Amino acid sequence: MTVRVRIAPSPTGNLHIGTARTAVFNWLFARHQGGKFILRIEDTDLERSRPEYTENILEGLRWLGLNWDEGPFFQSQRLDLYKEAVQKLLDQGLAYRCYTTAEELEALREAQKARGEAPRYDNRHRNLTPEQRAAFEAEGRSSVIRFKIEDGQEIGWNDLVRGKMSWRGSDLGGDMVIARASEEGSGQPLYNFAVVVDDIDIQITHVIRGEDHIANTAKQILLYEAMGAKIPEFAHTPLILNMEGRKLSKRDGVTSISDFQQMGFTAEGLVNYMTLLGWSPPDSTQEIFTLDAAAKEFGFERVNKAGAKFDWDKLDWLNSQYIHKTPVDKLTDLLIPYWQAAGYKFDGGRERPWLEQLVTLISQSLTRLVDAVAQSQLFFSDTVEFSDEASTQLKQEGSTAVLEAIVIALENQPQLSEAAAQDIIKQVVKEQKLKKGLVMRSLRAALTGDVHGPDLIQSWLLLNQIGLDKSRLSRAIIEAD
Repeated sequence: MTVRVRIAPSPTGNLHIGTARTAVFNWLFARHQGGKFILRIEDTDLERSRPEYTENILEGLRWLGLNWDEGPFFQSQRLDLYKEAVQKLLDQGLAYRCYTTAEELEALREAQKARGEAPRYDNRHRNLTPEQRAAFEAEGRSSVIRFKIEDGQEIGWNDLVRGKMSWRGSDLGGDMVIARASEEGSGQPLYNFAVVVDDIDIQITHVIRGEDHIANTAKQILLYEAMGAKIPEFAHTPLILNMEGRKLSKRDGVTSISDFQQMGFTAEGLVNYMTLLGWSPPDSTQEIFTLDAAAKEFGFERVNKAGAKFDWDKLDWLNSQYIHKTPVDKLTDLLIPYWQAAGYKFDGGRERPWLEQLVTLISQSLTRLVDAVAQSQLFFSDTVEFSDEASTQLKQEGSTAVLEAIVIALENQPQLSEAAAQDIIKQVVKEQKLKKGLVMRSLRAALTGDVHGPDLIQSWLLLNQIGLDKSRLSRAIIEAD
C-alpha cells in the first residue's frame, strides 16, 4: 500500500500557523513512508472563498518547502461527483430530504434548551410519505439532504495518536445534513460529506488533522461505511495553545504564515519550530533539523496527546540559529526585501559587495530578518541622531581633539583599510596622550550616534566606502561644542 495523505485548507483566509503545522505533519509522514502528499482546496464556501486566499495558501506552502505531489484539487470543480454520491445515498434509503424550516429548527432548539437537553435534530422528516413530501413542496419549502444516523450505532477507530476512540450515534446530534437546500436536486455539499467523497476518490489512506476534528471523524466513518469504501486510518494531532494553555488565537499575536514571513522569520526556522509543536525527535537534545532530516525520524508514536504551547522565545532562538548559519550571499538576498520595504536606497556605493560586508557585520546579532532594518539604519542615512549617551560622550574633555585629529589623519587616507584605521587610532592615542577607550567611544558616538553597536572598525570602513565618515565626524565636532 502506498501511503497517501492530504492537506485540505479552506481559502476563506490566509494560511494560518495551525493549518501549516498540520501540513508539516502530513508532509513528514508521507516522506517517512515513501508516500504521496496531496493538496486539496476546500472552496465550497462560495461566499467566503477568495482567489487571493488560495494564492496565499499555495505561496505559503511553497515558501515553507512543503511541496505537494498531486493537486491542487478544487472542491468547486467536483460538484458533479458530490451530487452523484448524494443521489446514491438517497436511492439506497440511507439519506432523505428534510423540509424542516429554520423557524421550526429554532423552536426545537429552544424547547431542548428549556429542558436542559443538548441540541439535536429529532429526525422528524426521516420517514415522510410521498404525499407528505409533495405537500411540503407545494408549500414552496426547499429541502436539505440528511444522512441517517442511528442512535444505537457504535463508532470506533484506533487513532494513531490517541489510541482507541469510541462514539455512539446518539452523541452526534441526530441525522446529519450533507447537502444544503436547493430548489431541485441537491444543493452545495457540506464539509463532512464532501471530504469523505474526496478522500475516497483521491484514495487517501491516512487522515492527519487536529483534535478539534474528532467528532467529525465519527460522522465521517459512518459515511465511509455507507458508501462501501475502505476507512482510512486517522491521526488527531494536538492543538496549538498559548502559554496560558488556551487555544491559540489572533489575540496572542499569532497570524498567517505570510505575516510570520513579514515579521522576519526564515522558512527553515519556522518549519523547524512547527515540527516541534507536538512531536519530539528520538534524540530529545536535538532541536535543529531540516524537514528531510525530521522526515527520517517522524512517527506518530512520538506525537503528544496534550496541546502544544506556542513559545515565541523558542521560535526566536531557533530562527536566530538559522540566520547565523546562513551564507552571506543568501542572507543578503533575504535581507534586501526588508531594506527595500523600509525605503532604503541602494546607491552611493551601496552595491552588492558593500551590502555583503554590511551583512557580515550585523548577521550574528540578528534574531529575525527584520532586525536588520534597525541595525543597519545608520548605514543608509546621510546623518544620524545622537543618543543622550552619545551627546554626553562627545562633550567629554578630549573628545573634540580626538575627532579633529582623526579628520586630519583621514586626509591622507583616500580609501580606508582596516590596518590604516587601526593605525589612525594608535596615532591619535599617542599624540593626544589619551586612553584608547576614550578615543574609541568618541569615534563610535560620532560615526553611529550611539555608544553601543556593531564592530566599530568594520562600521567605520563601511561608512568610509560611501563617503559618510568625514561628514559625520565634522558634524560631531559641532555637536561637541
